[in-house]
Amino acid sequence: MASISGMLPEACFALRDGNRVELQAADLVPGDILYIRSGNKLPADVRFVEVSSDAKFDRSILTGESLPIPGSIDFTDTNYLETHNIGMQGTHCISGSALGITVSTGDTTVFGKIAKLTNTPKSGSTTLEKEILRFVIIICSLMVFFNIVVIICWAAWLRHSHPNWINVGGLIIDIVTVAVAFVPEGLPIALTASLTITAGIMKSNKVLCKSLKTVETLGAVSVICSDKTGTLTKNKMFATECSVGEKTMTPEEARDFMVSSGKSNNSVSQLRSIAGLCNAGEFDAATLHLPLEQRKIAGDATDQAVLRLSESLGPVRDLQLLWRKTFELAFNSKNKFMMRTLSLTDPSGLKATLSPGEAEAWKPEDLLLTIKGAPDIIIERCTTYVGEDGNVHPFDPAMKTTIEEIKNKWSSEGKRVILLARKTLPGHQSVHVPKNNTFEKEIMQQGSSDLTLVGLIGIVDPPRDEIPRVVRVLRRAGIRIFMVTGDFKLTAQAIAIECGIISNPPFKVHDISMLSRNPVEPTTESPSASKKDIDLLDGSPARSITLSGPELITLNNNQWDQLCQYQEIVFARTTPEQKLRIVREFQKRDNIVAMTGDGVNDAPSLKAADIGIALGSGSDIAIEAADMVLLDSFGAIVEAVKYGRVVFDNLKKTIIYLLPAGTFSEFWPIITSVILGLPQILSPFLMIMICCLTDCAAATVLAYEKPEADVLLRKPRNVKKDKLVDWRLLFHAYVFLGIQETLTSFAMSFWYCQRKGVHFSALWLGYGNPSAPPHEDADYVKQVLAEASSIYFVNLVIMQWFNLMATRTRRLSIFQQPPAFNKATQNLWLFPAILFSLVVIFIFLYIPGLASATNSSPIPVEYFFFPIAFGLWILFADEVRKWWARKYPDGWVAWLAW
Repeated sequence: MASISGMLPEACFALRDGNRVELQAADLVPGDILYIRSGNKLPADVRFVEVSSDAKFDRSILTGESLPIPGSIDFTDTNYLETHNIGMQGTHCISGSALGITVSTGDTTVFGKIAKLTNTPKSGSTTLEKEILRFVIIICSLMVFFNIVVIICWAAWLRHSHPNWINVGGLIIDIVTVAVAFVPEGLPIALTASLTITAGIMKSNKVLCKSLKTVETLGAVSVICSDKTGTLTKNKMFATECSVGEKTMTPEEARDFMVSSGKSNNSVSQLRSIAGLCNAGEFDAATLHLPLEQRKIAGDATDQAVLRLSESLGPVRDLQLLWRKTFELAFNSKNKFMMRTLSLTDPSGLKATLSPGEAEAWKPEDLLLTIKGAPDIIIERCTTYVGEDGNVHPFDPAMKTTIEEIKNKWSSEGKRVILLARKTLPGHQSVHVPKNNTFEKEIMQQGSSDLTLVGLIGIVDPPRDEIPRVVRVLRRAGIRIFMVTGDFKLTAQAIAIECGIISNPPFKVHDISMLSRNPVEPTTESPSASKKDIDLLDGSPARSITLSGPELITLNNNQWDQLCQYQEIVFARTTPEQKLRIVREFQKRDNIVAMTGDGVNDAPSLKAADIGIALGSGSDIAIEAADMVLLDSFGAIVEAVKYGRVVFDNLKKTIIYLLPAGTFSEFWPIITSVILGLPQILSPFLMIMICCLTDCAAATVLAYEKPEADVLLRKPRNVKKDKLVDWRLLFHAYVFLGIQETLTSFAMSFWYCQRKGVHFSALWLGYGNPSAPPHEDADYVKQVLAEASSIYFVNLVIMQWFNLMATRTRRLSIFQQPPAFNKATQNLWLFPAILFSLVVIFIFLYIPGLASATNSSPIPVEYFFFPIAFGLWILFADEVRKWWARKYPDGWVAWLAW
């Protein structure tokens, strides 16, 4: 809200009681008449009652579109955001002046509504929060169930049959121990560390996560709604094509043409001259040393594009020294052209600007009239044209048809088309005085006929260079990417085709007429895509549709159902409220929606989306409303999606790693102690050491695991089906891994007892009365059991090293994704984590005072080597499982794979 407030003016001039007074913006009321001048920021929504001919307003803060809007007193569009007779709060008057009646203030303005929507707190949990909650419920349910089993066993059996085995205090300890065993205490630490590490990796890839809990959400995103201007495009107008006569060419080809022609008055040179002379833009002198595309220009977007084209073909400053401006008519919405007259100051200007015949006929008292504007208006005033050869030819119907075809083709490609023309005014310097009313009328009259068409320029806000590649990668990742923009429908569609968001030719793109108001079963024959069609990995043809904001208002639920099944969608002429609705409609249909944008008008939808993504170059409001910021460019979203998926994979690996030793193998010593009367072979303290130290360190470094090869070739995670923890993961953790670790740990511990003379038969069903060897006492048995407990602990810790190596990948072999000696796959943090767990073993088992305090004990050295053999078996068995799943992807092993 602070960012929003900072974008509004504090004071303004208004008419009150017949006097012009300065008012605080907060004191304005509907009906106040405001004085608006160039440079003013509008303090309220106003309706213009008087505008100057050159009044223009920059609405990019609201619409995202870079072209200024000319003011008008006449209604021009049914869309409140589009009509030219309304000025909106927060927008700038960049030229001219106006009077306006205040129609809305505060929260009732367009800007105020956006602020209100943006300030609405986000409701609901993130996908990761839901998954963690589900896991907690599963673990707690298991914990409660087995605690109930322990309580029932004690209450119904043990307290009667073995009253000395477990008293009430012992029961409470056992209940707490079951809780300690089942709850992986290291998970919160590992989870937070994993998200923090991943966020750090993403930041190094120019992606800033504002909240750790949203890191994973992007991995589940199925729909990305992207703003156009400034996000997909560069938010800078550039001339991409020009034409002289019948020849069209790019700026690069135009430069080559000038060089190859060898004549200073060739057709391109004449186009370049008119583009530079009939232009209200000016280069900022402080940036003249910079490359052309980086120089700042004072002027509107169209003038900037045309001026850059002229400069790319030759220094504009040199041209301006050859001619002197005598009169200028600024562009306005009524005329739709700019006009300027010039007098010659240096005869060499004739060769660069006019055809050979015109230059020869030029008289010192002549003026040059230049005009730049909409082809529809100017083309009817032309009677001649400059041909490719640089000479003037009659503008016959055939040539007019050619020019119309070029104009229509460029328009369909999303380009803004500018026509340049000129006319020699014989003897006008001596006949009229510039800026004289008679002179102005005469010039307007002269500019209405007998013009020479010099050429056309096609201007576009081009897509960022990386966008087509980004769209292709996202498509392969099974993500649908849609354009949501305030631009015109045809322009938006053309840019979408250029970006790759729409892959069909325009005649195959559907419109609202293809959406039935009645329920339609999605089939491959229907206009909207079936479930098979929207699978972007099956090679089926894409379905495309383009809709405008006003059309969205008319859609019912059935039409939204059909619309949301399309693969390729362009939403044009949308308001902030409509962008918000688009996000919510897709969310209602079980899509995880990401919204990208950089403007104030994007803020409400950024806030409402499952994950809002702003550009670092965007407005403060957009950045404030977003969950994630792309610091460099839109291309960084590929890395964001990749690591969003990686963090989910790595969290699964973390849980797979923690559960076998941290829960399953810790639980069985307790349950066998309660039911079978065995001594608890793993002490509660060593349980906590496994959860919070040895396992936690290794689980944390799993966050550094590199993405597996197929991470961007998979479809997005289905949040309703693909869970962080499901029965397959529990089966793998508890049955495949847990049973192996538990049985071998029990075997090693009781084998040690057997070797020390404390036989298993003496412990089995002992219920607190184990039989000591004849020559030893109870203290000896206690010491042997402490050593056996330490062996159980060491066996688990060492076997977990190999579990760590096995769980690094879900399907790839360790040889395909080696942990070292391959920069693309290595994770060298694994080895310090393993070393750390070894250090923990020696600290708690071999430091005498600490060992006795924790009821642990040093163990014979051979008990460090047996677990290595068991661990290698786990690694081998998991390699066989992965190989089988890869070889038979439809087999039962692949079906069981986590």
